[in-house]
Amino acid sequence: MAAEEGEKKMITLKSSDGEEFQVEEAVAMESQTIRHMIEDDCADNGIPLPNVDSKILSSSSTSTAAPSPVEDLKSFDAEFVKVDQATLYDLILAANYLNIKVLLDLTCQTVADMIKGKTPEEIRKTFNIKNDFTPEEEAEIRRENQWAFE
Repeated sequence: MAAEEGEKKMITLKSSDGEEFQVEEAVAMESQTIRHMIEDDCADNGIPLPNVDSKILSSSSTSTAAPSPVEDLKSFDAEFVKVDQATLYDLILAANYLNIKVLLDLTCQTVADMIKGKTPEEIRKTFNIKNDFTPEEEAEIRRENQWAFE
């Protein structure tokens, strides 16, 4: 069924928790994974996305429909990634699975920015990572990699 002149073609995306989202085809095509499914005529009955839940799918489709002007986009991106760590990690996994490079770059850069300029102890605290090195092992690593601690 072809879209009428001026009418935007919609694609149905099905989340892992059973919700369905109507998304403009142009927006959905930002995902290389979805693009290939559409090109292979696998979108007629909706596209199942078993690795993406409704909360993340909703966020992902919002991200790909971001504004165009560069300043608006920077502002949108900055607000978009103001989420808790669990949601940020889920967005990274979804961006990777859906093969949305711009979203993967944005979310990974956000994690990189969270690490930048921090000591190993601060990084462990930020990400709730248990230090499983003995004091002797940690001292040895610091000696072997002194350049990294300067």
